Amino acid sequence: MLELGLDTFGDVTRGADGALLPPAQVIRDVIEEAVLADRVGVDFFGVGEHHRADFAISSPETVLAAIAGRTTRIRLGSAVTVLSSDDPVRVFQRFSTLDAASSGRAEVILGRGSFTESFPLFGYELSDYNRLFEEKLDLFVALLRQPTVTWRGQTRAPLVNQAVFPPVETGELRTWVGVGGSPESVVRAARHDLPMMLAIIGGDPRRFAPYADLYRRAFAELGRPVRPIGVHSPGYVGETDEQAREELWPHYKQMRDRIGAERGWPPMGRAEFDSEADNGSLYVGSPETVARKIAATVKALGVDRFQLKYSAGPMPHERLMRGIELYGEKVVPMVRELVES
Repeated sequence: MLELGLDTFGDVTRGADGALLPPAQVIRDVIEEAVLADRVGVDFFGVGEHHRADFAISSPETVLAAIAGRTTRIRLGSAVTVLSSDDPVRVFQRFSTLDAASSGRAEVILGRGSFTESFPLFGYELSDYNRLFEEKLDLFVALLRQPTVTWRGQTRAPLVNQAVFPPVETGELRTWVGVGGSPESVVRAARHDLPMMLAIIGGDPRRFAPYADLYRRAFAELGRPVRPIGVHSPGYVGETDEQAREELWPHYKQMRDRIGAERGWPPMGRAEFDSEADNGSLYVGSPETVARKIAATVKALGVDRFQLKYSAGPMPHERLMRGIELYGEKVVPMVRELVES
């Protein structure tokens, strides 16, 4: 069955007085947002890992453990875990512990990360960007599937017949590979026999259809049953199309311009924002508008999960809570009906 989830990076939000909230309060608010998502029927809640001032969450597993204690059914995972600058053994242990605490609801999405602050923070060279991810993903897959692991590489100490604790009680920890849109990353996910999460954050989502097709072809050539495909994209649900756009626009622009200034992008204009909402990968509008756009993407790419990145810059917690409520109570059932019809 199609799964419909929500993602957040723990964007630092503004309080009632317009001032930015302290990160500690933002983290508490994210926990409340996840509790609401569980209550209104959302299938998955993902928390991103960042190491910068505009995002409050640097330790997703800790936040997810707090959420696990207050929820009963929603699946919980990262969005994403930056495996390149972490240790695969410790990542596995943290998520196998989360899986135990949540009674089998834990997942992990492994990626390189679109931000690079974690590399100097933890003592890694950006020149080793590709090798770090390749080697560490290889080790993580071995930890997933073997009771004892023997492994040797250049990015960490070798392991010899090593057992890692705690084991995953439910069998294999559900692990996705986050893919930004390179054919090599698509084939890598298939080669490791892992589900693929496409991060589609701009442009017509249908342009990713060749990657979904490549993923399926790779499994066919490997003689294996294909694994699930997911999509992660930004958006916001309001009462009406006009209200949703007006509420999202100033916060989305602030977030986009801040990141764009670091990466050499020009400031975002309203026309670009509206174009992304009309024809691109920004899912903003009334419940019906957002549901129809999600259903169209699901059908075009043949995906098994859609995750809406519902937080955007400093948008206040109260508006995020209302967006989650609308997503779970109205968008989710509407998408299921549209996809199944």
